[in-house]
Amino acid sequence: MKSILITGTDTDIGKTVLTSALVAYWQRYHSVKTLGLMKLIQTGVGDGEWYEQLFGSNQVIEIVTGLRFDAPLAPPIAAAYENRSVELDEVWQAFCSLQRQKDFVIIEALGGLGSPVTWELTVADIAQAWGLATFLVVPVQLGAIAQSVANVALARQTGVNLQGIILNCVRPTSLAQLEDWTPIKLIESLTYIPVVGVLPYLENLQDLEQLAHAAANLELEKIFGNL
Repeated sequence: MKSILITGTDTDIGKTVLTSALVAYWQRYHSVKTLGLMKLIQTGVGDGEWYEQLFGSNQVIEIVTGLRFDAPLAPPIAAAYENRSVELDEVWQAFCSLQRQKDFVIIEALGGLGSPVTWELTVADIAQAWGLATFLVVPVQLGAIAQSVANVALARQTGVNLQGIILNCVRPTSLAQLEDWTPIKLIESLTYIPVVGVLPYLENLQDLEQLAHAAANLELEKIFGNL
């Protein structure tokens, strides 16, 4: 496994937090190896600029955005505002270039697993077609169990290689809330997908040390393999 896709149950639930934590960990502990960091498609201002701010000065990390559109909307709609289409060939070529040149590639998807990429394809379809080992971010909140079950069902329906679930505390969360809202054994028994860790609520997302420490508590061998 040389590349992974980070997706989620929805937008604004922690994909960027997880991706940032993994890259911060890589920067600290795998600095002799090269890393490709790719935002699949960006609409509006957001993740690409954030990653440049955090990691742009690191020479072993190359940051790429497959496509950009100005409007913060679903890609096919944002593209229509600009009289453009979503050219997935460009995104695929950018990914292949990173695959050839880097030791490992982390791709952050857009929206949720079911979010549209084109008028015909969702993030799940791209994950399947590109054969990407995929990790699903689930927010720690009421409804998380149902979200997990529904998204895993979508992954199975579309043939996604879903490797694990990461729970993300989107706000300060007590241990009791974590256990009540996202009981790991129940999620695993309903989905047959392992929960590979929990990201705590991180108040300062610019603190690279804190991000790396958060990633260190995940089952990283299941994410990075033998690297």
